[in-house]
Amino acid sequence: MGFWIFMTTMNLLIPLTMIGFGKYFKDNSSKRIYGYRTSMSMKNEDTIQFAHNYCGRLWLRLGWPLLILSLVSMLILLGEGNKHVGIYGGIISGIQVMVLIISIIPIELALRKTFNKSGKRL
Repeated sequence: MGFWIFMTTMNLLIPLTMIGFGKYFKDNSSKRIYGYRTSMSMKNEDTIQFAHNYCGRLWLRLGWPLLILSLVSMLILLGEGNKHVGIYGGIISGIQVMVLIISIIPIELALRKTFNKSGKRL
């Protein structure tokens, strides 16, 4: 049971982080030490605000379903052995990381659709 609690906690971290930072980025899209930082998003203040706002909205839309699916998946594993909890918990974490990384693609596409290479709005 202790390992299940640990894995459930770990599997909820990425969705909760996406939700928390998604809300923060959406509401506070100015330049920060941390945040969505790519060469395209850091061209100027306009691209920074656009990227943070877009990233925030996307992470909120992805984070909530990911949180619910992760929690339901872990609840299904309640009472299973540590081996099953570890294997399936690892798969869930891997899927979460893939969703987090793949979320870069629509943000960059939106930046390139909205701004030219020098960061000016089209």
